[in-house]
Amino acid sequence: MANQHVVRDQQGGGEPALDFEAVYQGREVSYGAASPQADLIPWRLDGPQPLLVELEAAGEITGPVLECGCGLGDNAVFLASRGHEVTAFDAAPAAIEKARSKVTAAAPVTFTVADATELNGIGVPGGFRTVVDSAMLHCLTADQRRAYLRRLRRVCAPGAKLHALCFSGELAASLQMPAAMDEDSLRADFDHDWRIRRMEPCHYTTSLSLQQWRSLSPAVTDAPEGEGLVALDQNDRVLLPFWRITAELT
Repeated sequence: MANQHVVRDQQGGGEPALDFEAVYQGREVSYGAASPQADLIPWRLDGPQPLLVELEAAGEITGPVLECGCGLGDNAVFLASRGHEVTAFDAAPAAIEKARSKVTAAAPVTFTVADATELNGIGVPGGFRTVVDSAMLHCLTADQRRAYLRRLRRVCAPGAKLHALCFSGELAASLQMPAAMDEDSLRADFDHDWRIRRMEPCHYTTSLSLQQWRSLSPAVTDAPEGEGLVALDQNDRVLLPFWRITAELT
C-alpha cells in the first residue's frame, strides 16, 4: 500500500476501487461500479464526526492521540481544541495539505503523510495512549487491516485504546468493500494484538442528502429494502450503519 492512495479489491488485483488523492483534489470519482462520477466527499462534515464528539465528552480520549486516515483534519483539530496532543496522518498528500491549513495556536496538530500499513515516521515519546480511526479501517483489504493493527502496537503505549468506526457487515457487503466487515471477521483480526472491549452498532453521520445517497449507491438502494439500511439525522443528512469498536492493546 506504500505510496498508493487507493483501495484494491479483496483478491488484491484489478483496478483500484477508489483514488483518495483524486477525491481530495476535488476531481470526480466513482464510489462504486454502478455509481456515477461525482466530486462529493461523503464523509466531509466541515466539523468533527458526532460519534467522536460523544467519545471525547465521555472521557474516552486520552492524549497523546493518533488519528489514522484523518482526511481533511476536522476530527484532529477538534480533539486538539479540547486540549489533547494530536498526531494525524493520511495517505493522500492533498488531504494533509488541506488539513494543515486548519491548524491554529488554539488547536495545534501534527499532520503527516503516511501509509497505515507501515506507519513510518509516526511516533511520540512514550507512545500514543489513544488511537482514533474514523472510517479508515474498512478501506483496507484483510491483509492490510492485519498489518495496520500490528503496526499500531509499535507506536502505542501499553494498554492504549483504539476507537474504530467502520462499515458494518450488511452495508459493507452491498458496497463491495475490500474485506469482510462482519463481527467474526473483525474480531479475528483484532484478536492478534487487541482485546475488543466494546463492539456495537451505531450510525455514522455523512454529508449526503438522501438523493445524493441514492445516486452514489444504486447497488444498495435498488436492492429490496435497501434504503432501510440508512437513516436521516435532524439535518436530513444520511446516517450509515457502522460498527463502533473500542479495543485495548494487549
